[in-house]
Amino acid sequence: MLIKSKNAEMLAHVPNIITGCSPLSFGEGPGVRSKKCLFIFFCALTFIKVNAQSTTGITGVRDTSYNVNNEYQRLLKTYPDAKMIAPPTGAKVVEEKNIFYCKTAERNLALDVFCPAKKANAKRIAILIIHGGGWRSGSKDMFHSMAQHLAARGYVCFTPEYRLSTEALYPAGVYDVKAATRWVRKNATKYNIDTNKIAIAGHSAGGELAAMMGATNNIASFEGGACDLPYSSKVNAVMDLDGLLAFIHPESGEGDDSKRTSAATNWFGFSKVDNPELWKQGSPITHVGKHAPPILFINSNVARMHAGREDFIKILQEHDIYSEVHFFDAPHSFVSFEPWFTPTIKYMDDFLKKVFNNK
Repeated sequence: MLIKSKNAEMLAHVPNIITGCSPLSFGEGPGVRSKKCLFIFFCALTFIKVNAQSTTGITGVRDTSYNVNNEYQRLLKTYPDAKMIAPPTGAKVVEEKNIFYCKTAERNLALDVFCPAKKANAKRIAILIIHGGGWRSGSKDMFHSMAQHLAARGYVCFTPEYRLSTEALYPAGVYDVKAATRWVRKNATKYNIDTNKIAIAGHSAGGELAAMMGATNNIASFEGGACDLPYSSKVNAVMDLDGLLAFIHPESGEGDDSKRTSAATNWFGFSKVDNPELWKQGSPITHVGKHAPPILFINSNVARMHAGREDFIKILQEHDIYSEVHFFDAPHSFVSFEPWFTPTIKYMDDFLKKVFNNK
């Protein structure tokens, strides 16, 4: 069950505070009673203000600072041999751009599709690829190269956008990725997809969301209330590329608001101190259990980016669910550059062939 805002809970009690002040009590005169009631009322409002879900991060302006070109220029300072990804060779890929998959209160959400040009009799594996950017920046375009390379290997790939913390607070982004998965299942015939072989991958914040999709399989409270609800949002495999599993964890670096508002605080609208239960609720590790699918972890040398992984794997093992871990002595952005991109694609391909028994 999703946790209600503390603000909403407190607002429910404000009428009772006012009503409780109306009758004469304890022999107080009207003037004393009025001052006491006024004091209590303003204390309640102050409490609400302090504990309200903050919307200061909702600017309505897209943050485009996190993108492949900017990351590449930054990366060259410490990894001068890093290279941009070359287009795939060999098999041709058909692309469809900016297809609307869900209408939200804020706007229409779109995704891009990458399909093998060659027709196949057997139904194909689908992969949703979720971009990162601290739940605040980034775009679906960032993983076009990954989608192209995987499509060249025979997969049907989708890169959906989702509402970031500049336009909506958690759990909006979770609802969006669930809706994108439902849309893929709805359109399975059109794209020749096996509905029992829908995988999801993501990097960084997108990796956390990918893990969240698998961890919350069949949990109705995370579906949201719109877009293709008759269809299942179940994912059959997860590929977490350096995305955390627990926001509150000894390994996690999220929640330090001392210098500026942290990415997760903007995502939740609450600091870790003000609403730790919401932070736990938004963590994949809180929900993982027997309903989770097989999971592949591919990680960098930045430990905080995969916080909670070992504890997460222990829970998978308790339910005899397959997991696999690969590690690069590489920066967090390894998935977008060579020499790490090509082996990442191979790890993903090998994992999916293994869990789906594809040759």
